[in-house]
Amino acid sequence: MKNYDNVVIFDHPLIRHKIAILRDEKTSMKEFRELVEEITTLMTYESLKEGVATTEIEVKTPLETCKQQVVSDNSVVIVPILRAGLGMVNGIHVLFPSARVGHIGMYRDEETLEPQSYYCKLPEGIENKLVLLVDPMLATGGSACDAIKLLKARGCKQIKFMAIIGAPEGVSKVAESHPDVDIYVSTLDRCLNENGYILPGLGDAGDRLFGTK
Repeated sequence: MKNYDNVVIFDHPLIRHKIAILRDEKTSMKEFRELVEEITTLMTYESLKEGVATTEIEVKTPLETCKQQVVSDNSVVIVPILRAGLGMVNGIHVLFPSARVGHIGMYRDEETLEPQSYYCKLPEGIENKLVLLVDPMLATGGSACDAIKLLKARGCKQIKFMAIIGAPEGVSKVAESHPDVDIYVSTLDRCLNENGYILPGLGDAGDRLFGTK
């Protein structure tokens, strides 16, 4: 895969350690969910070094008064792509507990592998916020591209997309289709199989998060 200016692939030993456990088919649903949240928190910390609105306030310490920068209230919106994206929300709320949450529902047609949209509910005023669009798996890139189109249609101008595991095919598609969107992936896997699943991957993230088949 070629390099893209809007793509960041993390190379962090702590994330690699957690993903090794996440991939294991013997990892329990509870532990899988916890790992997804922990990895998301680490990714959020790194992804939001830039782009977050801040406000200057005055703080009185035990010794004197000083000025400090704080994150502006109600400046970040989390938008998970249903359903697996829900597993990443709490990991962001650890750092941004007051962030509002929108939802975009999509499923993949098993024959065409194309995304189908069935639900969209976004907070009022989202067009003026920093939007964190999240989905654990970036496979073909179809769902991510369509979700970004929905957000842009609502006037969103500042969008960051985060995925835990990505395939080169999906990363390239999103990067080229939306060069104005920052893309963060914790691990880039080898390829997609004939069914559109990431290899080596970790199976179906939604099933492993929620105990379904």
